Amino acid sequence: MSDLGPLSEVLCVRGDAFVMSSPTGDVVAGTDQGFYDRDTRFLNRLELLVDGRRPLHLASVSTGGDSALFHACLSPTHPGEVDPSVSIVRQRVVDGGLRERIMFRNSSSAAAVLDIQLMVGSDFASVQDVKHGRVLEQGAPLADGAIVELRRDEDWVRVTLTDATAVDDTLSTVITVPGRGEAMLLVEAHTSTWHDGHAGHDRTSPRAARGPRVRAPGGTGVGSRATTRTTVECSDGRLRRLVDRALRDLASLDQRDPEAPSDRYAAAGSPWFLTLFGRDALWTAFMALPFDPDLARGTLRTLARRQGTEEDPVTEEQPGRIVHEVRFGTAASRGGLPERSYGSIDATPLFVMVTYEAWRWGLAEEELLALMPHVEAALEWMRVYGDAAGDGFVEYAKHDESDPRALRLTNQGWKDSGDGVRYADGTLAQAPIALAEVQGYAYSAAMRGADLLDHVGWPGGDGWRTWAAALRRRFRDAFWVEDALGPYPAIALDENRDPVDGPASNMGHLLMTGLLEPSEIARVAQRLTHPSLASGWGLRTLASTSGGFNPLSYHCGSVWPHDTAIAAWGLARSGRQHEAMTLIRGLVDAAPWFDYRLPELFAGFAAEDTVTPVPYPAACRPQAWASASTLLILRSLLVAEADVPHGTVTLRPLTPLPCARIALTGLRIGDGTIDVTVDEGAVSVQVHDAGVRVGIEAAR
Repeated sequence: MSDLGPLSEVLCVRGDAFVMSSPTGDVVAGTDQGFYDRDTRFLNRLELLVDGRRPLHLASVSTGGDSALFHACLSPTHPGEVDPSVSIVRQRVVDGGLRERIMFRNSSSAAAVLDIQLMVGSDFASVQDVKHGRVLEQGAPLADGAIVELRRDEDWVRVTLTDATAVDDTLSTVITVPGRGEAMLLVEAHTSTWHDGHAGHDRTSPRAARGPRVRAPGGTGVGSRATTRTTVECSDGRLRRLVDRALRDLASLDQRDPEAPSDRYAAAGSPWFLTLFGRDALWTAFMALPFDPDLARGTLRTLARRQGTEEDPVTEEQPGRIVHEVRFGTAASRGGLPERSYGSIDATPLFVMVTYEAWRWGLAEEELLALMPHVEAALEWMRVYGDAAGDGFVEYAKHDESDPRALRLTNQGWKDSGDGVRYADGTLAQAPIALAEVQGYAYSAAMRGADLLDHVGWPGGDGWRTWAAALRRRFRDAFWVEDALGPYPAIALDENRDPVDGPASNMGHLLMTGLLEPSEIARVAQRLTHPSLASGWGLRTLASTSGGFNPLSYHCGSVWPHDTAIAAWGLARSGRQHEAMTLIRGLVDAAPWFDYRLPELFAGFAAEDTVTPVPYPAACRPQAWASASTLLILRSLLVAEADVPHGTVTLRPLTPLPCARIALTGLRIGDGTIDVTVDEGAVSVQVHDAGVRVGIEAAR
């Protein structure tokens, strides 16, 4: 059964390629639709005509992250004919190339002779060109037999249609559909990226003669990986559908490191961020750890290979710094994007945190040892380069906007829009800025990094614990502010080291880091679930009481599922069950309105004022950490924590759970799995070759 109902635009994504089309299946010129690969739009037109007319659209449905079905029919043309007799199903899949099987079915007794035309076009635009509405000249078509080739410089795309003749930008053929019978055409599009050596897909040959790989609706298909091994049953069907959708969407965002194709990571999101982002990939890997530990291993190794080794003011590379963004393809330079940029303040401490978590969930000793030089370099970056102001906080400096070569973000936390850091009156903060959550990440990285150093017998652990303790004291003295609702951590410190007092969701990230005392956790929990921040659909990025609040702002009032899930996880771990459930229920209630595919973000209108959550325009779907947030929600319900090096797993299910029964099969622990069932509060566990003891504790 399909997961999605009627769609405004249909997206099929696999690895670094995707197709965004209209509900008819056509890619319409003059829109942001297209067939994209490695940040280049290779087709901006793909339109099907039958007998000179567009088929009558009936329905479109996503059948997986990389596939979709489009149903249509032909209007009656014979005298006295009332009902359509010819139906059309376009079955699309993206797997390196674009492939479609177009099935024509004839329910009348007379044969139907159909004149088929497929019109194609390409502007070879970069994703940045498309995102900013730049209009580029169309590539000139070259017709050769049954192939239309479009080319610009070294980029090209070739489109074929079964038994067609190519003239200019159009492929044409005539088919006969027998009475009570059917006929099929195959469409394929292949690009120059098949031959450039990139390892993101198996591109050894275009396979033009084989026809498309087509799946039945609802399958996960060839190429699904470890994420499909975990299954979820739940008395609340919404949660089951959320998890199922998340696992499939993460599989569709799966990419391979060109330098080591066995290593996987999750692309940030489609359509605009279908590439490696350090922060996004690390959060996604962390959230998916119990379901797909191989993703964390591949992500860590992929980022370690690109860890900074020198100082470069253009890309902001620094020794030990974890890369922020990597762009591939010839369109990257045309769109003004450097191949690599290092402008994030949080990816580096997150790298240490995720390494530690991967170790706790079963990362092999030899793999940990290979990562440890990178962990040590990341820790040193926090102390040497991260503390640009020399005041003991990790911050980002104001950059030189006069340098035209540099493509830098004004803000370098996850709220990286130019207006993402605000005072309570709505005024924008100016860099250097020390973000609250980054201090939490730095504290956690120092403490967990110290444990890793101790474990492998390397020196320095005690020094990092001393550093962390000093940071904790400084944070308590500098960040806490108060308003009519009570004390809370400011979002940041500004250029003068004054607190930026806009009440924001950033404080929710502190809960999992160990930076806060129990009494401080209680205050944060209370603030996060106050109606000014808790919209009823999830956690707002900025409180509605703030002068800068806008429910349709990207970072100043919207709801981001990953942000909500991180806060919920921290609350659940801290024993704040009621507050955790408040946020979890909001996302679960919102899920059906998004067809169980949580978007990158949605508007922050209050649930009591809206019948449905309101979409945010241009939100990525699927988006990696939005999909993975569902997995973290599920983990939060069980408060599942692993310590494989010491042979234990601990479960502290929330009481009461929002549903009567949850059963997880194949949760990944080290080299084995465990099955967990919670039924009316009773917990049962089965361990399969995991070599761990499972302890079940009462919720705190």
